[in-house]
Amino acid sequence: MIFISEIGLNYNSKIENCEELIKQSKIADADIAKFQLGWKGKPGEINFLDKDRISKLYKWCEKYEIEIMFSVFNQESLKLLKQFPLKRIKIASRTLIDDIKLCKDIVSLGLETFISLGMWEDKENLPFKEKNIKYLWCKSKYPTSNDDIKELPKNFLNSKMVGYSDHCVGIEAALIAISRGAKVIEKHFTLDKSSKFIRDHALSAEPHELKNLINIGREINKKLNDGV
Repeated sequence: MIFISEIGLNYNSKIENCEELIKQSKIADADIAKFQLGWKGKPGEINFLDKDRISKLYKWCEKYEIEIMFSVFNQESLKLLKQFPLKRIKIASRTLIDDIKLCKDIVSLGLETFISLGMWEDKENLPFKEKNIKYLWCKSKYPTSNDDIKELPKNFLNSKMVGYSDHCVGIEAALIAISRGAKVIEKHFTLDKSSKFIRDHALSAEPHELKNLINIGREINKKLNDGV
């Protein structure tokens, strides 16, 4: 199982908040702390990340021994990120629709590449067949309702998607996905879901919720692997 703590923009435009978010992601036993590079990321916007700020994120992830990963939204951001060591990378569904050339450039790096399919309608005909691709089922609604996820795969092991990127309130939908064989879970993470800074806080997990999701999720996965 891989659990991705999607910090995204939930640091409220204060880079110093990222250290605590990274620390709490590690305490919750997440495998990856994830950020977004290039989305609302121009100077003066709420998610401006330059080389110095990215270096701080890398330093904090190294300090707390958690892998760092970014979703990349434009060519300038990709060029910037390639100056750092990369293990994995993410393509958001928005990018899949808006900038297929950028997607091809990312895939060509040969890194393990997660791709969310929230805005991709035809889940049977996917755009890339390279072996380094791992698709995540997703709905690009914030928050996602029960009606929105009725098409969640009944069995991920028989699906082209290996996991689920969750935008629902709570952790139940992610646990359902794990019970159906999902091996990758991405969940938005916040220190305070009552924050009104951006909409993502409301659908995010707080530290105790993320910890519960990961603990229960790993146990479910273990039982499935044991043949239950």
